Amino acid sequence: YQSSSTPVIGITGTNGKSTTTALIAHMLNECGQRVQVGGNLGPAVLDLERAGPGGFYVLELSSYQLELTPSLAPDIGVLLNITPDHLARHGGMDGYVAAKRSLFRKGGRPQTAIIGIDDEPSAAIARALAEEPGFDVVTVSVTGHAATLMLSNNGLIDARDGTAIDLTQFPALPGVHNAQNAAAAYAACRAAGIATSQIVAAMTRFPGLDHRQKLVRSIGGIAYVNDSKATNADAAEKALTCYSDIYWIAGGQAKEGGLNGLEPLMNRIRRAFLIGEAAPAFGEWLQGKAPFEPCGTLDCAVAAAHELAQRESVPGAVVLLSPACASWDQFRSFEHRGEAFAELVNGLQASPETSP
Repeated sequence: YQSSSTPVIGITGTNGKSTTTALIAHMLNECGQRVQVGGNLGPAVLDLERAGPGGFYVLELSSYQLELTPSLAPDIGVLLNITPDHLARHGGMDGYVAAKRSLFRKGGRPQTAIIGIDDEPSAAIARALAEEPGFDVVTVSVTGHAATLMLSNNGLIDARDGTAIDLTQFPALPGVHNAQNAAAAYAACRAAGIATSQIVAAMTRFPGLDHRQKLVRSIGGIAYVNDSKATNADAAEKALTCYSDIYWIAGGQAKEGGLNGLEPLMNRIRRAFLIGEAAPAFGEWLQGKAPFEPCGTLDCAVAAAHELAQRESVPGAVVLLSPACASWDQFRSFEHRGEAFAELVNGLQASPETSP
């Protein structure tokens, strides 16, 4: 594929790469481009069909895959962020950063490097690439750093031409983390030659990814959201920051560190409903931080959360499955867990005082 004339867009990062990959592919498709998408998300790269001249390969690339593909040099490379992950595999943080850095190998032609600079390892890579010929470096910041693309008052500002995009018009992309994903996807599509107006129109139609803050339905003004992909505290944090009044379904097979780091968000929790192996440890952690009740199984948790949410009827509240745990104690996968949640929610009835 790399030797073909079809451009390759490669996306990596510790968090957000699946959403960004899907968003880029969606927008290119919506704009009439031929797209083959795969890698760490979807089909394996060698199973993809030929995209042909004028098309694009959009590839999600994990650190493992980057290590194993020393000849890959994407025309457009996207590095979202780097936080500690898979350190045993890579021999520590330096090895992990090096694997991510390898996305930006020189390909003997002009290349675009789109890099989130809100963590220091990624910022260091951006600074180094800016000194190398052959790369057009586009920086992204959603936390106030000076960058090519910046978040300001729920708007995405492109410093190159002053373009301002209202992020509130994209309901499938809530939260600051999705602002980063949207900014990187926007930059990739601009580098691919798509007009801003087309990008924005396509982004408004993005349905979101299953099991990643996916709205299942609303009942009586309460949203029921499936974030089953949140298999650790860092991932759950992304969802918890998006809502103010949360009936939180959490638990499963706990990861190292449990819920540590989520303390500042516990004032958003109206009640936690705990399931799976982690329920006793999570209950102990939640003592004095937020109200909770052990439920054991997902069906019991959904029923209890639904009953309380409908009875309290707080405007803008959400019943949120964001487990901060692996699923293997009670489910085959996080997808299976999310599907079970959606099925349970779709079977709920509104209370007599509310309408679905």
